[in-house]
Amino acid sequence: MKALIVAEYYPRAGDPVGGIWAHRQTLAARDAGADVRVLVLHRPVPPLSAARAADVGRAVSVIRQPATAALDGLPVQYVRYLSPPRPWSYSAWGAWAAPLLARAIGRVRREFAFDLVHAHYAVPAGDAVRRTAVSAPLVVSVHGHDVQGAGSGGRAIATTLQHARLVLANSAGTARRCAALGARDTRVVHLGADLPPTRAAPWDRPTLVTVAHLAARKRHADVISALALLRGRHPELRYVIIGDGPERQRLGEHAASLGVADRVEFRGQLPNVEATALARSAALFVMPSVDEAFGVAYIEAMAAWVPAIGCRGEDGPAEIAAAGGGIELVPARDVRALAERIDTLLSDRPALVALGGVARDTVEREFTWDRCGAQTVAAYEHVLGARF
Repeated sequence: MKALIVAEYYPRAGDPVGGIWAHRQTLAARDAGADVRVLVLHRPVPPLSAARAADVGRAVSVIRQPATAALDGLPVQYVRYLSPPRPWSYSAWGAWAAPLLARAIGRVRREFAFDLVHAHYAVPAGDAVRRTAVSAPLVVSVHGHDVQGAGSGGRAIATTLQHARLVLANSAGTARRCAALGARDTRVVHLGADLPPTRAAPWDRPTLVTVAHLAARKRHADVISALALLRGRHPELRYVIIGDGPERQRLGEHAASLGVADRVEFRGQLPNVEATALARSAALFVMPSVDEAFGVAYIEAMAAWVPAIGCRGEDGPAEIAAAGGGIELVPARDVRALAERIDTLLSDRPALVALGGVARDTVEREFTWDRCGAQTVAAYEHVLGARF
């Protein structure tokens, strides 16, 4: 079977991390037997954040993105289009991209007679595919935030989900939201993690790690506040933050105001391999985020015997916990409860090691890339079988 992947979030020359999960799922589907090609919607206009920060390197990399690439042996084409700025028009970007995407699809089809199109996110990729009126059935992967609240793009999102032959959701909670918006058929396909063969050597000091975009909803500030509460009981404890984003300055100021700036280390955005390697050496992976549809970062750490902490009531952490454990859940926005759970886990080394073993078992059984690839290909077969 042949699948054409269309995505907006996908690794680029200047940003090899963005959309890495879409690339990994595509590779997993290829390894499970699908023949795949990728079209990436690329808007060659530097984001406003780069302009505000006078980040010339980032701006130039966006403009100079090559038209084609081979990522892990996978052919990828970057389809350039223009649209108004994101804050005011993101939900309409599919309409702006559709004409150029239609041309690109036509060129691909002459040499790659694909059976279906798999779009990542309902908007703009799924919406753009829908607008091209391509005859092949459409599969849309929904990763959470395109349906959580829906917002100003609700109509485009709902129309795309209703048009799709099948919607792949990253959690059961996401699937329920898609169904409420009119998706006619949904399946849950969890993203995966690599399984390292051995445990990584721990840091010389007990360390908490978060790998995430520095956005308010990820609640890095809560971990910094918990660190301040724990400095008496765990004087060597530190916190390593991997990622970048709009909260960077505020988080640094917050750590300084609590007197723990020397215990908080900002590593910035790192290639996925480096970020994962650092997380694997932590005592605990801590991400008390809200609006968390799944959270690949949890299972990447858990795969390496590192227990995780997430928030109760969030789709992703709750689903991971129900699959077998290895992730502890605390009330959202409750710094004292977070600090108490960290203290309890770090104070009992044998129990912490045992929880790490549970975490590894959960990922090995439920959240591997092999499993994701097999489920993705099974979804393709379901769509193609229903077509005939």
